[in-house]
Amino acid sequence: MDADFWHRKWAENDIGFHAGAANALLVKYFNAVCPKQNSRVFLPLCGKTLDIGWLLASGYRVVGAELSRLAIEQLFEELGVAPKISQSDKALHYSAEAIDIFVGDIFELSRDMLGRVDAIYDRAALVALPEAMRTRYTAHLMQITSSAPQLLITFEYDQSLQAGPPFSISGAEVERHYGGHYQLTLAESQQVPGGLKGKCAATENAWLLQKA
Repeated sequence: MDADFWHRKWAENDIGFHAGAANALLVKYFNAVCPKQNSRVFLPLCGKTLDIGWLLASGYRVVGAELSRLAIEQLFEELGVAPKISQSDKALHYSAEAIDIFVGDIFELSRDMLGRVDAIYDRAALVALPEAMRTRYTAHLMQITSSAPQLLITFEYDQSLQAGPPFSISGAEVERHYGGHYQLTLAESQQVPGGLKGKCAATENAWLLQKA
């Protein structure tokens, strides 16, 4: 993971990837993988996504991992919550009622640090990582969460027409990473209005990953 790339994005406020509303596919499908309120939901590479506010308002507990401290300071400011901050040798831990965020390298995050995870919501992690890192990431994610059920959001488009991130993730790649551990369901595939970054046609896909 190119940490400098993401730190620079946040420092320059170059965050076109930050959506202005909760993701419609999250709102529509998350209950299918995690129907119980008060469940603890893990968001890898969470940034300051408004999806966190939606999950909290819907009665879920949130735990996230993020590289940028600036993003998490903005997250808590926008939530209107003053976090408690503690330091370990692996990460900064921002915590408040119903929310825990670990700031640091996600690959340094252990199952013991993370604690119980009932479900995963990955809208911004798999698609943000170059192909060479995705196998390592998916294996690590399953290890630290005990392969919790997952709502995975991906994009699919002609990668030759547009450099990532977000990167194009095919159904075959989702199967390659997760098919041996989950039952996979493509719940919905929708066209990205105006194309990806206005440059090429793309679909946004909602995958339900449930224990086989």
